[in-house]
Parts: sequence; C-alpha cells; structure tokens
Amino acid sequence: MGHGNFSRRLRLGKNLRSRLQTRYGSWAVVTGASSGIGYEIALRLAEAGLNLILVARSQAVMERMAEDLRDRHKIEVRVVRLDLAIETGVESLSAATHDLDVGLLVTAAGFGTSGSFLNSNLEQEMEMLNVNCRSLLGLCWYFGQRFAKQRRGGMVLMSSIVGFQGMPFAAHYAATKAYVHALAEALYIELAPLGVDVIASAPGPTNSGFADRAGMKMGQALSPVEVAQATLAALGRKSMVLPGFLSKLLTYSLVPLPRWARVRIMGGVMKSMTKQ
Repeated sequence: MGHGNFSRRLRLGKNLRSRLQTRYGSWAVVTGASSGIGYEIALRLAEAGLNLILVARSQAVMERMAEDLRDRHKIEVRVVRLDLAIETGVESLSAATHDLDVGLLVTAAGFGTSGSFLNSNLEQEMEMLNVNCRSLLGLCWYFGQRFAKQRRGGMVLMSSIVGFQGMPFAAHYAATKAYVHALAEALYIELAPLGVDVIASAPGPTNSGFADRAGMKMGQALSPVEVAQATLAALGRKSMVLPGFLSKLLTYSLVPLPRWARVRIMGGVMKSMTKQ
C-alpha cells in the first residue's frame, strides 16, 4: 500500500474520532511519522481532525504527506526534520512546538538490531539507545510537564512484546523496549490524576520496514494499520495494549512458562529470523 493510497485503509469509528479530538485536540506530535506505525497513526489522527507535527528524518516524504493531509482533512500540518539520535533533538522539537496547543505525543520513532551481541556495532547500538530510550525520556518529561499544566493530554509509547523478557540475538533492542514498557506503566499511574493518559503499545512482528533495518526476515506479521487502529482505540482506557491477534497469541502462550524458558524460546525464534 503506497503512501498516497488512503481509500483502502481502515477508518476510525465516529465515536473514536470524537473522543480523540475532544480529549487530545488540537495538535498532536508524531515521531517516526514518515513510515510504518507512526505514519499510520498520523493518518488516523488527521482523520479525527487533529492538527499534526510530523517528526522524522525524511523531509521529502513528510512534505508530500503534509500536503495530502492538508488537502484531504483541512488540518494544519508542521514538518520537523529531526534525528532524535542527536543530543539536542528533544530541545529542537520543544522549540518547534512551544507556541502550539499540543495535547498528544506519539513516540513511534525507533529501530532495532539483531544478531550476536558481541558481533554488533557499538556505535549503532548507542544510536539505538539514544533514539529508543534517551530521546523518549526527554519527550515524555517535556510534554508531560506541558500536559500536567493544562490538565489534559495523552502519550503513546511504542513498546514491543520482545520487551517482556530477555531476547537472545536481539538482546539490546529487547532491553530498550523493556525500558519503554516499564516507563509507560509507571507514568500511567503517576499522570492519571493530572488528566494525562499514557499507554504502552506492544505489538508483535510488524511489517513496518523495521525488519530490513534490523537484519531480520519476517514470516507472519501484523500490518501497521492494525497496530495504529488498536493503539488509538485503547488510549485513555488502559495502560497497555497488545494490538492484533498475533501479539496476544505470542504473548499469552508464553505466560505459563518460567521466565528462563521464555527467554530461551524467544531466543530460538529470533535466531531463526535473523538473516545473518
């Protein structure tokens, strides 16, 4: 499905569109907006009538996307070309949004690696830590402060089912997602009295371009459309969502097992998926 083809995509229900606009309008920040899950979430927020700040490294893709969304949904769209791996990324985004009534943060930027930990490239692993964890921490703190002051807001943090236990052959990636998940669960409790909703979305394998960068081969996988739809439907209603049947199956089938067994099983699955 190309980025210009909107007609075949799942559409939000009227009640969900209304709830998103009432609870989180008028502006939403979406990182990782140029592809995959971030792209699909941005489409649905535009459909709900929220104005968008699109954040990613792909300026040309976002500019085309912004033009489409302005024409189709009559919303305002700002494009912020930004690499969240750099140390000043969060400050740059803060400055770019300080004059807007932002009510929703979606942290869909992130990437993974796979293969033997000792054979990994340390510089790349540090970049992943910066994008998946450090920048996410800064964004949650900055926008959390804003949302708490206005007594209204929401945060969507993209976790993963690999964060529920150690994952041999994707050891560091799984560790970054465990960090995201634990942070989201805690902030869900802390920020609820302040009127701020937080959700961890933990999908299973998803056809989002992630696998190519991580050096993995995908078998059965979720679509980014499924993940986006389920995530937004659960926002404001629970602390965590497992989007799609596949995520639930892979997670709940391992629940009865001791943690060490889950780690071994997931390691075997990941080893079979790595291309190296």
